[in-house]
Amino acid sequence: MIAELPEYYFRVRENGAAVFRVDTGNRQQRIELEPIATVNLRSGEVRPQGGRALTEADRAEIGRWMAERAALVAKRELDDILRTVDHLNLTAQWVQSRATDDQVDQVAEALLLAMHDLRSVLVRHKADRLLKQSNPR
Repeated sequence: MIAELPEYYFRVRENGAAVFRVDTGNRQQRIELEPIATVNLRSGEVRPQGGRALTEADRAEIGRWMAERAALVAKRELDDILRTVDHLNLTAQWVQSRATDDQVDQVAEALLLAMHDLRSVLVRHKADRLLKQSNPR
């Protein structure tokens, strides 16, 4: 078994986590996970579980995890977008070099609509940013 277990375990959920205190100090020498809180990353809310009050150490560790998790999620999100750029380039190469007419017909409409939507959002975002820079309040 692992020599030194962490004091807390975070079971990642969509937009947060369930937080457990890791307990190995029982008579059966089994690992027990005691639920102590749920975390919502979007709202920053931390809800104690089972009517318990969180200690300062609990809150500090949960806060540290939330900061690390938010940074990781942001990094992954940007990486996903950069992968999308790669996929668009690979798709263009596929259409140009290997796709059959039937395959192009199957994907063309969906791709064109998605690219049109993305282009509209990007242009609007850049225009708004330029307007804010030229008219600071």
